[in-house]
Amino acid sequence: MLRLGLVSAILPDLTTEEVIAYAAKVGFSSVELMCWPHGPAERRYAGVTHLDVDQIDEHVIKRTHTTLRKYDMNISGLGYYPNPLDPDVVKSDYHVEHIKKIIRAADALGVKVVNTFVGRDPSRDIAYNLDRFRAVWPTIVAFAETYDVRIGIENCPMFFTRDEWPGGKNLATTPDIWDHLFEIIPSVHFGLNYDPSHMVWQMMDPLLPVREYSDRFVHVHLKDVKLHRDRLDRVGIMAMPLEYHSPRIPGRGQIDWSAFFEALRSSRFSGDCCLEVEDKAFEGSPEQVKEAIESAYHHLKPLI
Repeated sequence: MLRLGLVSAILPDLTTEEVIAYAAKVGFSSVELMCWPHGPAERRYAGVTHLDVDQIDEHVIKRTHTTLRKYDMNISGLGYYPNPLDPDVVKSDYHVEHIKKIIRAADALGVKVVNTFVGRDPSRDIAYNLDRFRAVWPTIVAFAETYDVRIGIENCPMFFTRDEWPGGKNLATTPDIWDHLFEIIPSVHFGLNYDPSHMVWQMMDPLLPVREYSDRFVHVHLKDVKLHRDRLDRVGIMAMPLEYHSPRIPGRGQIDWSAFFEALRSSRFSGDCCLEVEDKAFEGSPEQVKEAIESAYHHLKPLI
């Protein structure tokens, strides 16, 4: 059974209970709670802390479960999206250790999914980064296995700003690369947090992964995309990607969500599909953010 959820990152100023209460009021069944460490955000939609994993204790666990029961809600996963393969080893180690804290927190809460990025050194090629992945990630996944927590890697290339040029800050972007990652780590505790929008702007079929990799799906993000063909015809696919596409909410982009959910059902995927809002057209005020969430919910709910 598919559950429609909400990624909490778009509601940074709400408390955890307020996020859960609002999501329940709209009609969602689950939330993906952001677990960034406290401190300045390194980019948009980052730095949001709806679960402080440095403060997990019996009181926090009890309060969280009480809140979930109160609103009849679930936690789809815990989210943290840094660059664990940062070329700065100090930063890389810090991100890896925080991922491990989140895994322990997930286990304590009875949550079975932690979502993140693989990471990448954007200045080095794929072969180099696969070697770095082979050195860093097996120990993270082995750690997750001890807690029976599954890691979902989002397929976003993280190539939107000049500091991410030219390769982006996340290696797990294409089926060909996924094949290499899954060969290195065949564990069922290592899979995908799949977002079809990133396939579209990379000029790939967003349904192919549903057909061929659904057994690796841990979690799903629901975000739409608008390709600006007039801009693409002028700047080409080698330009910075935001020069020719815009993230949109479902219903305002070009993904066929009816076909997407039908493919998910045919693939026998059963799990959480969480709305991720990164649509600048709705970021002028908290009221506009909620308008985006509710508009997308009403578009998706009849389809799921």
